[in-house]
Amino acid sequence: MTIDAIVHETYSALTANKIRSGLTILGIVIGISAVIIMISIGQGAQASIENQIQSIGSNLLTVRPGFSGGSGPRSSRGSAQTLTREDAKAIAELPDAKAVAPEISRGFQIVTRGADTNASVIGTTKEYASVRGVDIEYGTFITDSHDTRGSKVVVLGSVARDDLFGEGEDAVGQTVRINNQTFTVVGVAAEEGGTGFLNPDEQLYVPLSAMERFLANQDYLGSISIEAQTTESMSGLEEEITTLLLERHRISDPELADFSVFNQAELVETVSGVTQTFTILLGAVAGISLVVGGIGIMNMMLTTVTERTREIGLRKAIGAKRSDINIQFLTEAIALTLVGGVIGVILGWGVSTLINSFGVIQTSVSMFSIFLAFGVSTAIGIIFGYYPARQAAKLNPIDALRYE
Repeated sequence: MTIDAIVHETYSALTANKIRSGLTILGIVIGISAVIIMISIGQGAQASIENQIQSIGSNLLTVRPGFSGGSGPRSSRGSAQTLTREDAKAIAELPDAKAVAPEISRGFQIVTRGADTNASVIGTTKEYASVRGVDIEYGTFITDSHDTRGSKVVVLGSVARDDLFGEGEDAVGQTVRINNQTFTVVGVAAEEGGTGFLNPDEQLYVPLSAMERFLANQDYLGSISIEAQTTESMSGLEEEITTLLLERHRISDPELADFSVFNQAELVETVSGVTQTFTILLGAVAGISLVVGGIGIMNMMLTTVTERTREIGLRKAIGAKRSDINIQFLTEAIALTLVGGVIGVILGWGVSTLINSFGVIQTSVSMFSIFLAFGVSTAIGIIFGYYPARQAAKLNPIDALRYE
């Protein structure tokens, strides 16, 4: 049979019963679109989480106080009194450390004349802006001069600014009260778009010395954030920091370390692994509908073989080969999946885009998911169409002509 003849016969066969063909195609459409939507949701979730982690700062290492090992009782991480500003200064001298920002964080009620809010206040130094990637919309960030003099100045996150002074207002020069202490606003941080717990847009920043003296009443640190020179140097820098602090704290057994070093790259890798597993699970669940669609194709083709038994007998009687019959029915099955695949890809991409545009959840449609779904649909057409085509090709022409 020529290609033109196969195409013509396929079109005639599939349009002979439009409703049945349409319902079969619908099963494939639902399966393909479901796979694309589910994978796009998983990939979108992965991208969103990774972006939030990266927004904390690039090439970031964080040192937190607290006993991380040993057989004795462990101090709560972040609350133990084991890190000092001298530790942060020593770390800053390491060649692989680009910038170091000591931190103390506390939650306070922030009050202005007409509003109030509860927010996290971070006491830190000017290096924090570099380490954590804080950009300033109005005014300036904390300076060395502010920290040296213990100035009662504050930088507001964009959400904190909106809550206290109104959306989009330039609050520089205004005052707020924190823990019954008056602080003057010297800057407003640009919006980062974070969500969830400890949203950076909801935070406030004050000089570390002011935090120690007026707010926290402590001189030990809650954490030290370190920006590495390069991504490649992070692992080496982590080891250098561990060795340095063990020596400074006079600890010989690393299992008894009174601090912990967290590597952002390892966190991203862990989160990526979890979200990839989640994406695979979503795709597998959606893939079940593709299998159901394939069964629908097989059912339709078997029914078609039964209905066209006399036609098959007649074709064989006038010289059609088994391969011709096999190719004909297999082509019909593949045509069904290809049409359903194209419609399913368009529908899945469209729905994913709409979900993302409405802000319901972040989605990310990749060419991989499209090729995967389309490839699977083609494979299903071949796999589930092969058996009916083989059954049609095996029919005895004499018995087929006698069939009623």
